[in-house]
Amino acid sequence: MYSGSGFSNWEIGDVDVFIDENGVHHLFHLIIPNHDYIAHAISKDGLSWRRVKNALFVGDPGEWDDDMLWTMHVSKKSDGEGYEMYYTGLKRQDKGIMQKIGRAVSPDLIHWTKENQYGLPLKSQAPYYENSDNNPREWLSFRDPYKYQFEGEDYLLICARSAIGPTYRRGCIGVAKREAKGFVLQKPLHVSYVYDDIECPCVVEIKGMHYLLGSIREDIKVRYWFAPDFKGEYHAFHNNVLMPQGNYAARIVKEGEHYLIYNFYFVGGNVNTLRVIPPPKQLEVDSTGRLLLKTYHHWKTLYQRTILQKNLPVPVPILGNPSANFTLENENKWKFGCRSGYEVFCFQKPSSNFVWEGTLAVEGMGKTGFVIECDKEGTGYYISIDFVNGFVQFRAWGFNEKDVKNNFVFENIQTNQFEIVENSQIYFKIIRYGNYYELSINEIVKLTLLDFKYSDGMIGVYVCSAIVALSDSKIHVIPEPENEYATSDPNKSFQEYMDHAH
Repeated sequence: MYSGSGFSNWEIGDVDVFIDENGVHHLFHLIIPNHDYIAHAISKDGLSWRRVKNALFVGDPGEWDDDMLWTMHVSKKSDGEGYEMYYTGLKRQDKGIMQKIGRAVSPDLIHWTKENQYGLPLKSQAPYYENSDNNPREWLSFRDPYKYQFEGEDYLLICARSAIGPTYRRGCIGVAKREAKGFVLQKPLHVSYVYDDIECPCVVEIKGMHYLLGSIREDIKVRYWFAPDFKGEYHAFHNNVLMPQGNYAARIVKEGEHYLIYNFYFVGGNVNTLRVIPPPKQLEVDSTGRLLLKTYHHWKTLYQRTILQKNLPVPVPILGNPSANFTLENENKWKFGCRSGYEVFCFQKPSSNFVWEGTLAVEGMGKTGFVIECDKEGTGYYISIDFVNGFVQFRAWGFNEKDVKNNFVFENIQTNQFEIVENSQIYFKIIRYGNYYELSINEIVKLTLLDFKYSDGMIGVYVCSAIVALSDSKIHVIPEPENEYATSDPNKSFQEYMDHAH
């Protein structure tokens, strides 16, 4: 993971990742609240990062980008000679009203030079988009460029605003095509008619379908739309949330045969709190054409040892509920029951960082789920699995020692849906890596978040008015996350890091 924090622990803004020919992941991100430069970090695995030379700074007074730098996108130049970065700039004289798109180039992803060819910087203009004469909010959204090549031609996707419609529903994904004399604005690629802005747009073609992603400020989620043709009419499935609440500014990058999705996460759901770059997820498509999140393939390379269920400690009840019981059906199947009220069955985890997978099945209509970092009084993280309604929730639940009048913590941190199966059985995978938590249900990632309330305790299963079976589970021990400051050794050159990464 990566937080990039210094004096403030929420300095990370929008992110973009480019993977070079040697497999090194290059992370570019904004620095907030100043927005005065674009930072650059590198990683050999997408998990541990090292800061390197900053990519770009605001312009000198009087230049078009002398106020702030906003979201960028890095790609290979169309002629294959070096790299280019399209980025958002603001000018002090405009007092934040006007956002424009500019460009920088680099021979090596390290040294960048501003070079505004192709009619840049580009600004929001009629007839398709708001301009200075059609500006009901008194500031113009025109940012977050993303270059996409389609049929040999270059396009820029842009977080823009349609020229018509209710003020708070004009958010759209604008598009500009590179012509002989420069980029020319075309009609919006997609207008949702529902959001104020669609931030950090990007598009990818998978299995002949184009998928358009955008981050939504209203609910801090990443959503997507689909169309057979890049310029075609985009549609939404009944549930078009790709990443659950708290995940934002998602961008897609291809790594070999894999499509990886990177983003940052708002810890606590507040924009002015800690922001962290979590591990990437993989993007796949199901048989109906829906996008799915899968666990990053690199996790398996971190497994240090694997402990089968038969070799795990026997879970013990911690709440003392007399209606609860535990049965060791066989060496690979545990059965938990509780007729009335809750009981939590826990055991000591073999490592602070782990991947725990197996099968969970429930009988009856009661409640069940997992606990992580649970103490002897039941305080910890609860992952609620609702087999009847198909809801999964990650919550912090326990004792609040700071307020005797409200001496409990009960906070739903993230919620998502999963498809209900008839046999009330799921295959789960839980990743605990530092303060990062990820849950997959039947091989699809449903929860991906960071939280810092609890950091030590037991793991296990809770049950209420049900009988639950845990079968064929195993725990893979993984190493402690590498501290990003430990990787920032000023005496270690970029080339040394690159050589080690290879």
